Amino acid sequence: MTSRRISRRQAIATGLAGAGAAALGGCGDGAGGTAQSPPADRESASQAGQGVRAVVVGAGAFGGWTALELLRRGARVTLVDAWGPGNSRASSGGETRVIRATYGADRIYSEMVVRALELWKEAGERWNDRLFFETGALWMSDGVDPYATDAVPILADLGVPFEELTGEELGRRYPQINPDGIAYALHEKSAGYLLARRGCQRVLEGFLAEGGEYRQAKAAAGTMTGGAMRDVRLATGETIVADLFVFAGGPWLAELFPGFDPPLVSPTRQEILYFGTPPGRPDLTDAELPVWVETGASLFYGVPGSNYRGFKVADDTRGAPFDPTGGDRAPSPEAIRTGRSYMERRFPAMRGAPLIEARVCQYEQSADGHLIVDTHPEAANAWIAGGGSGHGYKLGPALGEMLAAQALGEREKEPFFGLDRFGG
Repeated sequence: MTSRRISRRQAIATGLAGAGAAALGGCGDGAGGTAQSPPADRESASQAGQGVRAVVVGAGAFGGWTALELLRRGARVTLVDAWGPGNSRASSGGETRVIRATYGADRIYSEMVVRALELWKEAGERWNDRLFFETGALWMSDGVDPYATDAVPILADLGVPFEELTGEELGRRYPQINPDGIAYALHEKSAGYLLARRGCQRVLEGFLAEGGEYRQAKAAAGTMTGGAMRDVRLATGETIVADLFVFAGGPWLAELFPGFDPPLVSPTRQEILYFGTPPGRPDLTDAELPVWVETGASLFYGVPGSNYRGFKVADDTRGAPFDPTGGDRAPSPEAIRTGRSYMERRFPAMRGAPLIEARVCQYEQSADGHLIVDTHPEAANAWIAGGGSGHGYKLGPALGEMLAAQALGEREKEPFFGLDRFGG
């Protein structure tokens, strides 16, 4: 592929107009067009992909769901991943992810979350495997946080149940929480958490059961000529020729396409901590305590219970640049001190709790923190999906549905996620 640097203003490329057009992969839960719903009967979904050969690189939340949606639309799909879905290097790995529709004034995300939650629940029923846990979600702040209050009319319009609480009301409702310093809380009642790596693995199992092909290999973009991509190259020396390509490589997108300026994504080191609750305390688990996000000098978030893995606490502050392939994933003493200090102040019953697990993952941070879903400026049949930026996992099924429809010409691109927003 070309090595020249690509101006963002050049990134206005048309998508795949139809099956015969052109030549035919968060770790985090932090802050960070309308998503169209398909027919209620998923089995009768569009077959616009009939005859289309597609390759999806990356089996994380974005790539796995996109591959499955393309397959359900009739395409012949090969899904490729270097280490497998939910692996320990992936941004989609780990135990849990928060799902909540509170997204400030960015209505498009709230709409996508509403649709994604429908699809997560539907997937759990289809596969007889619980992937979503409804705990509610608290958005807590030391003042009136516009990110929460701007979301209120959007949540109301979308029918998302919520309530607003003062710090005093929060303390009475949840005595496990020390309300000191909290002035406002938004309680999103239908929110909760998702099983992260299990979700990715379950999508692959469903993809295979429905006739998809999976290859575990490192992949690279292949030849681009005449405004189209022709193939992808595997590290095994094989080449896969196809009509349509999707690159959902998560933190490896900058490695797959190094010519972009600024880079498509910049991986940052993020640390997740799990503390052990006292025995026999359901009030410190998801049985009685919602997931939470707290803004202030820093943004912390957590998942009580975390599918029995412990009391999850994480600092959403963007960490240092990180190599997702060879980076050292040992937890740092500083992160442990910071996380423990926050937890013990806000949840007093957790004082002295042992650290029972920790992991280092990464955010695949785009330049503005928003998703990237667009075609490569030099190949109208090659789509780039990434920039989860610590908040993308929950959106996986809605993004896959949207991207599959766009790539097969069933709907227009969404400018909000386009490359041209970065200028050049």
